[in-house]
Amino acid sequence: MNRKSFQAIASLSFVLILILDARAQSHQMSYPNMAPIDQYLMTDRNAEIALARSAAPEAISRDAKIMVLGRHGYETAVDGKNGFVCVVERAWMSPFDSPQFWNPKLRGAVCLNPPAARSVLPITLMRTDMALAGRTRAQIMEGTKTAFDKGELPPLETGGMAYMMSKEAYLTDAGDHNVAHLMFYTPSLDGAVWGADLPNSPVMLNQQFKGAQPIDVFIVPVGKWSDGTAAPVM
Repeated sequence: MNRKSFQAIASLSFVLILILDARAQSHQMSYPNMAPIDQYLMTDRNAEIALARSAAPEAISRDAKIMVLGRHGYETAVDGKNGFVCVVERAWMSPFDSPQFWNPKLRGAVCLNPPAARSVLPITLMRTDMALAGRTRAQIMEGTKTAFDKGELPPLETGGMAYMMSKEAYLTDAGDHNVAHLMFYTPSLDGAVWGADLPNSPVMLNQQFKGAQPIDVFIVPVGKWSDGTAAPVM
């Protein structure tokens, strides 16, 4: 997988796209509005639990809390023991200007560590509730921004990160649809501090929360899936 394909894949919570080839851009622009809710749901609850767990190595996800998406938001399916929370994010966790913001095919399996579970997951839950309530992307952005400014959403905790190493995730219509990677959450800062998006650097900056929360997401691809098998990299 080349760098352009990975940047297309970085369109979720998961991840985000900075450059798209003309073909992928044309295809992705076919999602201007939210699809019927049923298209975002997984009918097999056990399959969603398994997909959520596959975001991280089994040593982590076996004791994680698992949440699945219902018609009225995320619900706890399995209680956890280690503070990690694994969920399958949907397309509305893409950056607000992403052409895939309403893509019903996206399934971003992510497992957040305890600091991210406490300070990033609440944003996911709020964005999801707003999406399922029929809010527009502009309303979701403004609603979460207002909630953050009022202290109704927690500030970002130091050390927040997440695993997105599922072999079965679907993160974009472009390229190979998927890539194994880690995400690191920081306050908004210059991506050059991490060497992000520089020639031959494996680090990319995903401004998933731009316009709503002062949070940046740095993405680092890894060379294996959560089951330990080899995964393609950029």
